[in-house]
Amino acid sequence: MDRPHLKVRAWLEEREGNLSPYAAKSRLSKGRLQPEEPSPTRTAFQRDRDRIIHCKAFRRLKHKTQVFIAPPGDHYVTRLTHTLEVSQIARSIARGLNLNEDLAEAIALGHDLGHTPFGHTGEDVLNEISPFGFRHNEQSLRVVDQIENNGKGLNLTFEAREGIVKHSKSRAGIFGEGWETVGTLEGQICKVADVVAYISHDVDDALRAGVITEDDIPSVAISVMGRSRSERINALVCDILDSSWDARGEGLTSKQIEPIIGVSPSVNEAMNALRDFLFERVYDSELVNREADVVRLVVRRLYEHFMGHEDQLPGELKLSDEPLARRVVDYVAGMTDQYALQSAKGLGLLA
Repeated sequence: MDRPHLKVRAWLEEREGNLSPYAAKSRLSKGRLQPEEPSPTRTAFQRDRDRIIHCKAFRRLKHKTQVFIAPPGDHYVTRLTHTLEVSQIARSIARGLNLNEDLAEAIALGHDLGHTPFGHTGEDVLNEISPFGFRHNEQSLRVVDQIENNGKGLNLTFEAREGIVKHSKSRAGIFGEGWETVGTLEGQICKVADVVAYISHDVDDALRAGVITEDDIPSVAISVMGRSRSERINALVCDILDSSWDARGEGLTSKQIEPIIGVSPSVNEAMNALRDFLFERVYDSELVNREADVVRLVVRRLYEHFMGHEDQLPGELKLSDEPLARRVVDYVAGMTDQYALQSAKGLGLLA
């Protein structure tokens, strides 16, 4: 009996031959942590994407804060909407440069799976109290390697895993000192797409919250990128395409230097100006810090409680042979904002 679906993956892999010579090819992947039979209908990178979309950590992103904690309106950005915006931007850039959209999408969808409740405030608290420290990008890798699928992990490809763990920038300047390079161009795309997304939507949320006014936005950012979110994203994506055009590999010669994903100097200046403005006027604002005092207490008390009550951890975490602190951090970091608050109240940790 003829089974045409068995030919689909081979056809998709063959089609990747039309991509840029610099594009990551799924059939040339460095592989997975655990060898497995390939899918008959999907490339390795498509399978990565699907595993991420269907995992529990991805679903919980809808109830995790981006900047403003428990905002009163329905239109504030969450980790899930942020992730989807990063994915859309990354795919647009990858498509324009004739790179591998599937890998770019997989990395973008998985990059924040390890983020804590309450945004970077939750991350800062866990970093302070955990004996192992805490960085959300490293936790994202831990989620896909060890936590998801009842402790078996998602067994993603090396390329997706590298893009996920290297996407974070902390407070390093955009394309400045400390900007870690990712081995694939698709990973580099996701790193900058993350910035494009958050400096665009965080401005909108800050305006919505009344923390800033349009007149406060740095003039260099407005003159280079425009006033609206759509103008900012369009200007940045177009500049990334212009500045990274060599990644298409057209007219490639043996002496051509390996391309990188970048932006023009003027746009980089504007992006950093807007980013610095957001740190000063939004992320470190009185409103955000006032909310942060409460959630810092919640995260700290949850950690301390479960360190003293191992028996109250979920079954899969009680059975693990890893250090208790590691398991408690995994549990608290995986909570949504709502669940963390409800748990703290239910356990009598809040007055």
